Amino acid sequence: MLLVFGSINLDLAFSAPSLPLAGQTVLGTGMSASPGGKGANQAHAAQRYGLATALVAAVGDDDFARPALARLVAAGVDLSGLQRLPGATGCAAVVVDACGQNQIVVAPGVNLALRQDAVTEQQLARARALLLQMETDPAQNLALLSRARRHGCLTALNNAPAATLPAAVLGALDLLIVNEGELQRTAAGAGLGADSPAGLLRAIAALGPARVVLTLGAAGALAWDHGALLQVEALAVQALDTTGAGDTFSGVLVAALVEGRTMADALARARTAAGLACTRPGAQSAQPDRAEIETALAAGSG
Repeated sequence: MLLVFGSINLDLAFSAPSLPLAGQTVLGTGMSASPGGKGANQAHAAQRYGLATALVAAVGDDDFARPALARLVAAGVDLSGLQRLPGATGCAAVVVDACGQNQIVVAPGVNLALRQDAVTEQQLARARALLLQMETDPAQNLALLSRARRHGCLTALNNAPAATLPAAVLGALDLLIVNEGELQRTAAGAGLGADSPAGLLRAIAALGPARVVLTLGAAGALAWDHGALLQVEALAVQALDTTGAGDTFSGVLVAALVEGRTMADALARARTAAGLACTRPGAQSAQPDRAEIETALAAGSG
């Protein structure tokens, strides 16, 4: 089982011909409300991939809670650890332009009130891996990482939104997942100097996580895996909406590692899932299931 500790949001997505500049109003071409949040997106991606996944997260006592949970329930994600807290469910405003690029602003709501003791010792004992992000209280992540290590879980963190990671967090990780901006923030926070992406992956790995994965969008992904450098090309697609693509990548990557695949194989599956997700609007609504991923791999695109 994969255990995800993280955020749940309701995404309010606006399509527009271009992303607004500072002080500019852009007339949109459409709007939709759909489930999101990095924790929820990653859990949903892993469950769709076919790995039993549990999500410990929080929603508020408002009208956004039910629609924010809808796809998690439909996919069969284990929500027995869900917290219902006084306050607002997390909400994200997403603007997507004609090229599929986006801007996102998140109001965390009760995501910041989620506490690591919502995860039981029984859940940690059952989990093969723990996956975290940075849309919840960072101190709670650190406390939960320490508990997970005692249970022998594979510990993974997607440093998004980017934050400075204390040495204790890096030292407690088996796997770190970042994009280019997150890599630079992680490296700077760790006191590392300017270097190539591969050099930074190697230097960060020396601080704790034996596996560090860098997502590069249309350029694919780069990974430092126990001393070896791996690279995978992106799936060739016409991007419609990149919202949640990184979350899809993270969820499928960790799920594939949990089921015993090599890093190279897991990267191929993750980039295929993320690429397919970019061809559809939304976050969870765009995520492919295992059959779609396998079909794309068998067609020679993996």
